[in-house]
Amino acid sequence: MTILGRLFAVIGFIVVIGGVGSAVYFKDEIRAAQNLDPKAGSVYLDMMKTVLKTGNAAEATVWRVPLADGVSAADAETAMRSVANEYNIKNVGELPLSSEVEAITGKPHRLLKIYMFCDPLTAVRMLDFSDAFSAYLPCRVAMVEDKQGKAWLYTLNMDMMIHGGTTLPPELKAEAEKVRDTILAIMRRGAAGEF
Repeated sequence: MTILGRLFAVIGFIVVIGGVGSAVYFKDEIRAAQNLDPKAGSVYLDMMKTVLKTGNAAEATVWRVPLADGVSAADAETAMRSVANEYNIKNVGELPLSSEVEAITGKPHRLLKIYMFCDPLTAVRMLDFSDAFSAYLPCRVAMVEDKQGKAWLYTLNMDMMIHGGTTLPPELKAEAEKVRDTILAIMRRGAAGEF
């Protein structure tokens, strides 16, 4: 056997030993990962790609849609309220943060307004599954004017909640996916100004 052949044999041996050692050391984590929702891996992989690309963990946990050219903030707001009514999801509050900042400082501030939507029955079912879901309630859509003057709609990436852990019970998963799809419709149609 040549020196190169021996070197590859040693490297192969080290890799095998490392793999076996890792499997033994991380056996509990490996077993726990097997109980996650089948889409959990892709959800976390997408998040990691975004973190590596942007260096910003918050960017990895949100979805965003730009307002279409010619769509004003007022048009987007009206459209979002209309879509929420169409899908029978409650508008449970609004936080006009930029107006609050202006009132406190006396200076104009770029647009920042948060809209809160909720399907109360789905919300309590999610809470029955895990009290930690309360931190995600109600579903929020933020309208933000970026530093270049372009308006965007942001919301949390709900796939983390739906697919990021153990698989939700089928009925609850279907309800959560319906709420996710509704929030995305509110954002898409709001950004397009579609009433």
